[in-house]
Parts: sequence; structure tokens; C-alpha cells
Amino acid sequence: MRLLDAPLTPDAGEGQSWLGEELAKSPYAAAKPTPIDELGKAIWDWLQGLMTGSGSTPPIVGVLVILGVLVVALAIVFLITGLPHADRRIRTAGALFSEAEGRSAAELRADAAEAARHGDWPTAIAERYRAIARGLDERGLVVSLPGTTAHEFARRAATRFPEAADELATAADAFDGVRYLGEPGSPEQYATTAALDERLRAASAAAMAMPAAP
Repeated sequence: MRLLDAPLTPDAGEGQSWLGEELAKSPYAAAKPTPIDELGKAIWDWLQGLMTGSGSTPPIVGVLVILGVLVVALAIVFLITGLPHADRRIRTAGALFSEAEGRSAAELRADAAEAARHGDWPTAIAERYRAIARGLDERGLVVSLPGTTAHEFARRAATRFPEAADELATAADAFDGVRYLGEPGSPEQYATTAALDERLRAASAAAMAMPAAP
């Protein structure tokens, strides 16, 4: 057959075949959306429909669905990572009774005992009262917020340990006396504060089943 005899216009079958061959070439294949692209677009369109109410679902239902998804996601995060550990609380606690303080309760108790061995009662009493506050905060029983005073802490701790309310107030008085009023302190005040600390530590196991005091 001569070239002039070839048809210039393909029939329907040939046209579809040529179009398929052309679209199969790499530039067209690269521009074609991937299944992931199509899935992402479908999810985005669905969320937009929920928020605007353009679909069959009212907007409020869409908001509730999104909030539900966020709640489930947060629950999964907590299940995986757990609640903040006491060690994290220690690292983030930068102040105690308006003073910079990064020591743990155990460290404060050790320093208080060392001061007591040397007869430094002001330091021993102050450190042991700080140990009480830091220990309860570490266990999540009584939170010591920045700027909390010794007596404010005593009142908060008394809501958790009402049977120790008087002892907590007495220990706060001793702390303020040696820390701010220049009082010399005494072995008896230190012994009373240390005994209170031990009592609260022993009572903590049962108290930890209750929510933290505000």
C-alpha cells in the first residue's frame, strides 16, 4: 500500500490505542497521582466536608469526630509513654519556698542530717522541712508551686494529712524562724521536724490512692 493510501484519521480503536501508548510514557506516568496521594486527598476532602457541612454529616458532628480522634491519640500516647515520673518532676522543680532548689528529698534529708551532726540547727531544720515539701511533691501528693510559702505548703499538706495539721504548722513556724527571723533553732525542733517527715513518708502509701491536693 502506498503512503498516500494510508488513512489520515484513525478509527476509534486506533485512537484509544495511540492515547494509551502516549499516556504510558514516563512524563505522564510521573505526573499521575499515586495511591497515597489519592488517599490523602480523600481524607482531606472528608474532613473538609465534616467541618463545612457540605457532605451529609452536620458540621457539629464533624467537630466531635475530630475531637474524638484527638482524645484517642492522646490516650495512646499516655499508654505508650506513661505518666510523668517523679524524676521528671525533680528535674523541672526549680524553686522551693521562693528559692532555687534542685535537690531531691533524699539529698535534702542527707544534708539536714549532716548539719545536725555539726550542731547547725538552723540549716538542719530548714533542710528537713524542705525535704518534707519536696518528698510530697515528688510523689504527687502535694504540689509545691513557684512562690509557695512554708505556711501555704503546710495548709495544703494538711488537707492531705489532716491528722498532722498541727505538726505541719509547727514545722512551718520553725522553718520561718530559722530562715527569716534569725532564730537559732534547737535539737528539739529538728527532731520534731524529722519525726514529722518520717510519719508523712510512712503515710504516703495509703495517701497516694487519693488525688493530689490543689
